[in-house]
Amino acid sequence: MDSRETVRVDHGGLAGVRLSSLSARGLLRVMRDAEVARSRAEAVQVRAVARFAALSEESRGVGAEVALTLATTEHRAQRMVAMAQASTTRLPETLAALDTGTIDSYKASKIVDATNPLSDEHAAAVDAAMVGRLDGRNPSSIRRAAVRQVVAVDPDGHAERARKRRLERSVQLVHQDDAMSTLIADLPTDTATAIYGRVDRIAKTLRGGGETRTLEQLRTDVFAELCLGHRTAETRTEVFVHVAATTLAGVDDHPAELPGHGPVPAWLARHLATNSGSVLRKVVTDPVVGTVRDVGRARYRPPAALAEWVKVRDRECRMPGCHRPSHVSDIDHTQDWARGGKTSADNLTGLCRRHHRLKDLPGWHLATDNTGALHITTPTGNVHTSRPAPLTDPRPAAPPF
Repeated sequence: MDSRETVRVDHGGLAGVRLSSLSARGLLRVMRDAEVARSRAEAVQVRAVARFAALSEESRGVGAEVALTLATTEHRAQRMVAMAQASTTRLPETLAALDTGTIDSYKASKIVDATNPLSDEHAAAVDAAMVGRLDGRNPSSIRRAAVRQVVAVDPDGHAERARKRRLERSVQLVHQDDAMSTLIADLPTDTATAIYGRVDRIAKTLRGGGETRTLEQLRTDVFAELCLGHRTAETRTEVFVHVAATTLAGVDDHPAELPGHGPVPAWLARHLATNSGSVLRKVVTDPVVGTVRDVGRARYRPPAALAEWVKVRDRECRMPGCHRPSHVSDIDHTQDWARGGKTSADNLTGLCRRHHRLKDLPGWHLATDNTGALHITTPTGNVHTSRPAPLTDPRPAAPPF
């Protein structure tokens, strides 16, 4: 849209606003208000699709007619119908969030997809538990939050689905244009994590010394060389699993956590503890006495014990919405060491390389408080807060009816 054009969105006083008269923060508000208006319109569409499906005498033709009306594919139309039916019958709170513009239909679909395997009662419990957890979250974070609630209300079902999904592992070859193809492998998450970690670690050792390939190209080439037997694996891979000591001992079956992925069933955590082909790093959630937490101003680079403590604490990149595991991310001083910042646990933050670099751009400012929260101030003055998620959700999902 040209900056001279007038906004005509009928929501929140946007009608008649000239973009050229707005500050950077004002433009961000317009973006947000336009998003809310679009989400509310999608809620109307969801209800209309559900009502149309209910009125149709032949269910098989519903998707085809919706596809023709909206000039979309039948596959997308069928997904729209399924989502509309689930939202209006099983997930009233998710639909209410769509009505208010808190989430859009794509974010709502993440909750629909996560609750698809559940009974109506369990789906309703997850739906209720997601209230208050949606505003300001991106689709990936909403999906992960919904999955956590699915695990909370149906731990046995989650464990059984994980067993069945491992039986469905597969490899597919999809040919693309321009002499390129895509190799898709559906693998158990612990295996996939170990493979990617090994490829990533080898690729990073090849940088420098006149190497012209990008890191992504290096990862791809290393992966191909390993598969074809042209390269031996120089390093073993660490797989980090955050698990309660009681779960590891078999006293309970609380889900464990695989950074970057999310919850995994207790049986898998115990399996990895005794049968992992990679180097399993068990992160027991009870405090470990004697861990180094602060080396003051004596040195810039944190010692191994302190760096590992920070990575264990953060689990993932601390930028909201980013889920890159912290053990492959950077450890950064929140208050710059050159400006008096200490090399201590409360002044060190795990950030992936991309967000580490973003932090150094003009106008970006990061600060921590005594609760461990990271406060991120953007160039427009907006503040976003990030806290490491606890392994066990202190707010359990609502019980099924």
